[in-house]
Formats: sequence, structure tokens, C-alpha cells
Amino acid sequence: MKLRHLRYFLVLADELHFGRAAARLAMTQPPLSLNIRQLEEAVGTQLFERDSKGVRLTAAGAAFRGKAQDLLVQADEARALARSIGAGAAGSLRIGFIGSMLFRGLPQWFGEFQARHPGIAATLRELSTQEQVDALMHDELDLGFIQMQQLPPGLQTERVHTERFLCCLPASHALARRRSISLSWLRDEPFVLFSRKAAPDHYARIIESCTSQGFAPQVRHEVRHWLSVVSLVGQGMGVSIVPAPLAQAGIAGTVFKPIAEAMAPSEVFAVWKSRPELPARSVFLDVVLRAN
Repeated sequence: MKLRHLRYFLVLADELHFGRAAARLAMTQPPLSLNIRQLEEAVGTQLFERDSKGVRLTAAGAAFRGKAQDLLVQADEARALARSIGAGAAGSLRIGFIGSMLFRGLPQWFGEFQARHPGIAATLRELSTQEQVDALMHDELDLGFIQMQQLPPGLQTERVHTERFLCCLPASHALARRRSISLSWLRDEPFVLFSRKAAPDHYARIIESCTSQGFAPQVRHEVRHWLSVVSLVGQGMGVSIVPAPLAQAGIAGTVFKPIAEAMAPSEVFAVWKSRPELPARSVFLDVVLRAN
């Protein structure tokens, strides 16, 4: 049974005349009769009575008529939905992000995306870099924003941010009034860092920068969210090195100072699984890349 069989059936059920139905369908009577016979064979019962008095629906045909109309409506809806998803105008999009993305434009990107594409149900999940990579590999996310370059095969990336690091100090710290901070001045300070397990590349970059200045930082506290890093510094529990956007967090008791030495920048990457292609993801990435 094909969709054309249902369309032909419904037109004939309206007209109850093969000639008029064939004209309405822009075809001749023989192929219309053939398609109706094929439909009746597929259904397994007679749908029309044909005699010298004309054409009439059988009881089975009358019952079949309503269901056939429903099936064609559903087919049209399915076709429209598929086209919308294929054009990136409908569907769903699961986005992961590290907390610092809240200060890198993610809320603005998300708002613009939703305003332009209200038919796409987009959701946000705050996860560490490693958690996002795992979720992408297990098809639990469609797009992520991370701080890691070394990724498993099958993932694609696009750099969306390059920023300097800043030294984050308690406002009461003896170095808080300096215009810039040399990393070597922090050799005896307790450090608060983002978890090595959650973002190994980022953690390693900070450790290597300190090592290049002749000391290994005393990592006293490791936490899983950047705002937690800044909050602990604000409580006087240590110092840290953080991406520049964290200075916008507005957490009391903290100051942010440039680092005197050259230091590899903080980089953020959009990451996604190569297959399958998701038009909604491409639309969101277009919003992000145009903003940068």
C-alpha cells in the first residue's frame, strides 16, 4: 500500500465516479481502476461496490476513509518536519559548556539562536571538559565548548576564543596593588586550580608556566568549576591563574592582575562528533563564529 493509493482512494470516495475522480487526478480511468484494485488487494477486502448504478463505499471502505485521511495528514506532517529539521529550523540541540563560557558570550549566542530559530528545542548543560568529551562520544551531547585540543578520533573542533590568563588574588593580598604579577612571586603561595581530571590540558598549561619560572606551584585546592576557583580565592584560601573573562564574574574579595611573563593563552574550542550531520548544530555554530 502506497501513499498514492490513499490519495486516489480519497478522491474516488469523494466523487463516487471513476471519470470525475480520474479528471480531478489528471489521469485516465484505467490506471485509477488499477490502483484502487491494488489498494483493495493490499487491504484484503473490497472498499467500493461497482455496478450499473455507480460506485459506492462498502462498510469497510467507509471505515477505511477516516483512517486514510489521518495517514495522509501524518505523512504530510512528517514530511514538513523532516524538511524543517533538514533546513535547521526544527529539532533539538544539546549543548555542553564549561562555566567560564557564561562570561564568553554563550548566553548572548544562545538568546540570538533561540530568537531566530524558535522551532529548535535547545538545552544547556554545564559540564567539565572531560565530561563533555565523554558525553559527545556516547551521543549524549550534540555540541560542546571545552578547553582541550587532544581529543579522541571522531571529534571535530573549531577554536572560538583565544584569551590571556590573569592572576587572581584575594583583595587583601600584599600583591593586590601591583600593576602586574610575576609568576615567580607566587612560589610560596597556596594555589586554587581547576581540577586536573576535569581539564587536563588547562591544568598542565598553568603548571608548566610556573615551572618555567623555577618553581612548582603548591596546589592546595582543586575544584570543578571556575566560579568556585574565584570564590575560594575571594575567601583568602589561595591564589590562582584564570582565563581573563573570569574577571567579569563580579565575585567580591578578588582582584585580577596581568601576568608579567609571556604565557600561552587560554583557548576555547567548539567540539562535536563528526557524524551524524546535524543542521541545527551548524546553525548554532554559524551564530557563534559570526560573533567572533
